[in-house]
Amino acid sequence: MKQVLLDLQSGSIQVENVPVPAVTRGVVVENAYSLISAGTESSLINLAQQSLVGKAKARPDDVKKVLQKVGTDGPLSAYQQAMSRLAKPEPLGYSCAGTVVTTGSDDFEVGDRVACAGAGYAVHAEYVAVPKNLCVRIPDGVGFKEAAFTTVGSIAMHGVRNARVTVGENVAVIGLGLIGLLTVQILKAAGCRVIGIDIDREKLLLAESLGADVVSNYDGLTERANAFSPFGADAVVITAATRSSAPIEAAGGLVRDKGRVVVVGNVGMNVPRDIFYAKEAEVVVSRSYGPGRYDRNYEERGIDYPIYVRWTEKRNMEAFLELVRQKRIDLDRLITHTFPLDEAPEAYNLINTGKERFIGVLLQYSPNGSGASGTVTRLPEPEGRRRKVPAGARTLGCIGAGVHAQSALYPHLTGLPVNLAGLATATGLSAHAVAKKYGFSYCTTDYHRILDDRDIDAVMIATRNDLHAPMAVDALRAGKDVFVEKPLATDIDGLRKIVAAQNESEQRLMVGFNRRHSPLAKRMKEFFGNRATPMVLHYRVNAGQIPPEHWVHDDEQGGGMLISECCHFIDFMQYITGARPVQVYARAIEPTGTLQKYDNFQATLTFDDGSVGTVTYTTLGDRSYAKETVEVFCDNAVGRITDFRDLELRRDGKASRERRWLAQEKGFAEELLAFVKGEEPDFIDNVATTLATFAAWESIDTGVPREIDLGRVGL
Repeated sequence: MKQVLLDLQSGSIQVENVPVPAVTRGVVVENAYSLISAGTESSLINLAQQSLVGKAKARPDDVKKVLQKVGTDGPLSAYQQAMSRLAKPEPLGYSCAGTVVTTGSDDFEVGDRVACAGAGYAVHAEYVAVPKNLCVRIPDGVGFKEAAFTTVGSIAMHGVRNARVTVGENVAVIGLGLIGLLTVQILKAAGCRVIGIDIDREKLLLAESLGADVVSNYDGLTERANAFSPFGADAVVITAATRSSAPIEAAGGLVRDKGRVVVVGNVGMNVPRDIFYAKEAEVVVSRSYGPGRYDRNYEERGIDYPIYVRWTEKRNMEAFLELVRQKRIDLDRLITHTFPLDEAPEAYNLINTGKERFIGVLLQYSPNGSGASGTVTRLPEPEGRRRKVPAGARTLGCIGAGVHAQSALYPHLTGLPVNLAGLATATGLSAHAVAKKYGFSYCTTDYHRILDDRDIDAVMIATRNDLHAPMAVDALRAGKDVFVEKPLATDIDGLRKIVAAQNESEQRLMVGFNRRHSPLAKRMKEFFGNRATPMVLHYRVNAGQIPPEHWVHDDEQGGGMLISECCHFIDFMQYITGARPVQVYARAIEPTGTLQKYDNFQATLTFDDGSVGTVTYTTLGDRSYAKETVEVFCDNAVGRITDFRDLELRRDGKASRERRWLAQEKGFAEELLAFVKGEEPDFIDNVATTLATFAAWESIDTGVPREIDLGRVGL
């Protein structure tokens, strides 16, 4: 299928052939029309078109993160990670309409006409995969063209609801672009009197023709506003888009005493305190299109809010379409341009240059698509970049292409003796971009295509945590050797299934515990190679906070940092000691405020050779300080590794030190080479590490030490 993408490095708009997305908890829709959001999408394009310096000035917080990475990971690693993010194309669009062709939800049937919402879902593509709570049926009498406005209409609808207007109230709308003109019509449908304000004369005339009682530019606004409502506007809705604070200042002059100002558009927010203080006016920033937005449970999992949360984003979408059905909203006069999908670059050029006046710009899709509706896309051999692969090399298929895979794993693939066959990801655009970058033969949105490929004898799984166990089981049963990123599983049931599949299989399974493969780790192990006493180990992790909305905190998808990250450090201790953990006692700070569950904890482990080790994991420190420090004490000697860039070994008063200036040596390249060369991993070690994290969780919950019993999972 064809999809519009933004190249974040050049800022160019491209139309690429990518695989059709797979259905999950919602539906796959064949698009008829999608609406370009001139404001939101143009701002992203303008940022992408800037130089690296310009991007840095526009995103100072991102620059700060990169500089912190330089301090902990080294300049080369920080640069590679930053470039990896820029190399990933960005999907555009968030409002479309079409026909359901595949359904994974009982709420919809194949053939339903639907309107779809959501950045990353309702994109400009021939086919889109949309969760059920971001999808609504189109009423009879409403066409696809009109329904493509639903998301933007729900933004206007939510802004009006935040204004809490009632019949007969006087409302000012500042900014008469697309959302402003929709807001005017929604307010009129709600029985309000409306004054529309803009600097553009043609938009004022259009607003008047769409029902505004009074229109005005800023010249003479005070007189017209006083004539419109001598005591001031009951509410002001700002739908303008400008860095200037002029709209919020104007709103302060327009609103009545104890009135309401709702900010929908992206405007300057230098609120004139004296004006708002004198009127005790209320200011509300309207958040997108209703309750449920940015809530993973609502949007991704389809868990609806109870009806007393009356106007969720989905219900706002339905209400907007009902107004369109009743002819209370006129969209025909807002549609100024319609472009075929292949001409999307011209559509964006029109918007960015302003060479013609525009309001509503639609992309139209052919009734039967491009004919390329499969979940697999073959990629041509890159000219002049043919890889020389030795005879008998393994053929590798990969599943997943997130930030970690692209920054830490896939850059090493081109240097390995492997044939890169297929790459599977959940979205077609990601699959195509990453497969093209690293030289895979094909890409797909159905990971079973990788498992069914008889030429593939090894599979790499680098997806979200909750998919590791079921995909690893499927891959083992398909007769593939498996490299699966940590954690091996997020719960005991998943771990049991992996053990059962491994016991039934003759295949190898390696977990991405890369730190044990680091050259620095190997030198530390050799240093303590002839020890006569148990070890005392301390692994301190100054992680810094991960945003609470990140999927890793989700109990289902990520398992939290104890499950997701602590396994690395326990495995490292296993590697250095050469012993297995047998007991763990853990305590954690209770979650409060921004602190997530079990993000700040200490876990003390006892190993079967008498060694003891403590993992201290915290998000409370300064990120500019070293992230990982591991210290080992044994036989009157000390070993220390800091951020896998600095190794210090001491014995009998003599010290040696190794320092990596450009980048960390975390062992990613070495672990992948070991996997493709067929080195035998220690599966029981991998299971013991994973089981230890579950036992640590149980210890925190119960307040007592927990035994690490391999018999729990069938070993």
